[in-house]
Amino acid sequence: MIEFNKEKFKNLVLYICSKCEPKEFGSTKLNKVLWYSDMFSYLYLQKPITGEIYVKRQFGPVPKHIIPIITEMEYENQIVTRNAERFGYDKKEYIALKKADLSSFTADEISMVDDLIEFICKEHTAKTISEASHDRIWELAEIGEEIPYHAFLASKIGEIDKEDVEWATKDARLQKAA
Repeated sequence: MIEFNKEKFKNLVLYICSKCEPKEFGSTKLNKVLWYSDMFSYLYLQKPITGEIYVKRQFGPVPKHIIPIITEMEYENQIVTRNAERFGYDKKEYIALKKADLSSFTADEISMVDDLIEFICKEHTAKTISEASHDRIWELAEIGEEIPYHAFLASKIGEIDKEDVEWATKDARLQKAA
């Protein structure tokens, strides 16, 4: 069973906010870096980074607990949120006020997050990354519905080989035992 690690999630939010320029970074990009970080970690490292639950929203998958956690982090003086305008749209900007504790992250996790920050924050607008997250699994979910981690595997269609079957069998046994 996948468990949500709230402190690791908060540290991931801090890390992402510290690496991105506020004027180029808002809630849409934060949500996408979090989504893809957990999903690609699940896909390539066999477990998500934070274990957060993601739900379908209008602009793509969103961490279920993002609003209360952002509020908590503001109260704890870990981040500042400010309202801004970008290209005629209202957006939230996030500024990290403290350094993230990366002790619970692996080098592979941080490397993956860094690559996703570069891709999402530097090579996309909020609109283009939002559109990119509107894939088949997002289309099949209802607004507010949880998008399970294993659904992300369906978005990576390819030929199934012996290794895929072995991995799926092992993962199913582990999930059943938990």
